[in-house]
Amino acid sequence: MEKQSVIISNGLEQVLTDAITACAADRKFILTDETTQRLCQPVLSDYNCLKGAESIVISAGDTNKTLESVAHVWSELQRMGATRHSLLINLGGGMVTDLGGFAASTFKRGIHLINIPTTLLSMVDASVGGKTGFNFGGLKNEIGVFRNAEAVILDTVFLKTMDRENMLSGYAEMLKHGLISTEAHWAELMTYDIETPDLQTLGRMVADSVKVKEGIVAEDPTEQGIRKALNLGHTVGHAFESLALQRQPVLHGYAVAWGLVCELYLSAVKTGFSTDKMRQTVRFVFDHYGRMPVTCDDYPTLLELMTHDKKNTGRTINFTLLGGIGDIRINQTATKEEIEEALDFYREGC
Repeated sequence: MEKQSVIISNGLEQVLTDAITACAADRKFILTDETTQRLCQPVLSDYNCLKGAESIVISAGDTNKTLESVAHVWSELQRMGATRHSLLINLGGGMVTDLGGFAASTFKRGIHLINIPTTLLSMVDASVGGKTGFNFGGLKNEIGVFRNAEAVILDTVFLKTMDRENMLSGYAEMLKHGLISTEAHWAELMTYDIETPDLQTLGRMVADSVKVKEGIVAEDPTEQGIRKALNLGHTVGHAFESLALQRQPVLHGYAVAWGLVCELYLSAVKTGFSTDKMRQTVRFVFDHYGRMPVTCDDYPTLLELMTHDKKNTGRTINFTLLGGIGDIRINQTATKEEIEEALDFYREGC
C-alpha cells in the first residue's frame, strides 16, 4: 500500500489545488453528507480548483454508513460519467471518509481519492491510515478494504463548526494515541481544556496525534502486528457501539472512551499498568463522557459482539493492552469472567 501524503494545512485552497493537480483527474466529484454540505462545503465554494466539480450527498449519521449509501455513491458516479481516471474528494467526518474511501476504491476498481476531514475524529483517526468500509449486519465496519488516499488535508478551520459532543468524540482517539506513545503526550491530553478549546493549540496537538498514528501505520500498514496498538479501547468500544446501534446510536469516540475504561482495567489486572494512571484516565472519561447505561443482562450480548471483532482468531477475543504508557501489549486475551469483571468496573468504578 503506497504511503499517503498527510498535509497540515495553513492555506486550504493552495494545498487542495496542488493535491488535485497531482492527481491529473479527468473529472472531480465532492462527497459530503447533509451536515457537511451545509456547514463545510461553503468554505470551498469559491475555489478555482473545484470549478466543474459535481456534488454527491448522502444522509448524515452512522446509521447511514451502509451498503445502500455506498451504492448511491456508485450510482451517482456512474450517472455523471466518472471514469477510472476521475477523483472523489471526501469532505466530511469519519463516516464520509470511510464510506467514500470504500466507494472510490471499488468503483471501476479504484479512482483517485482525496480526504478532507472536517471533524476532530476524522482528522486524527478515520481519514489517516487507509482503512475504509461500512457497517453491515449490525456490526461496525464489517466490510472494507485498505486504501490510502492520495492526500489527506487537515485544516482546523472546520473545527469551528463542531459541537461539544463531536469534539469530545475525536478527543477520545487522541487520548488513545497519548496512551500508546509517551507519558508527556498523555499528560498534556489529560490537562488540556477540551471543553473550551484553543484551536491553535489543538491544531498542534492534532499534528502530534497524527504523527503517532502515521508512525505505527508506516511500520505495519495492513495490521499484521504493531498496528493493533491502534485498537486499544476498540474491542470493548466497538461492542458498546454495536449495542448502541440497536438502541440509541452513540458517537464512535464515546464508545472508544468507554472501551478504554474496560481495557485499562484489564491492563491494570493482567499486564501491570499503573493503577493510579488507570484511575486518572478513567476519571477523565467519566467526567467528560459519562457512561452508557448497561446492566448485567447486557453482558452476553456484549461478549457475543466482541467475538466478531476483526482482531480475533476464531472465537478467542483479542485485546490490545498496556504494561505502561507506551508499553504496548498486542494479542492479549481475557476470560469471560475477566471481561465481565471489567464491565463491572465500568458500571461501578471510580
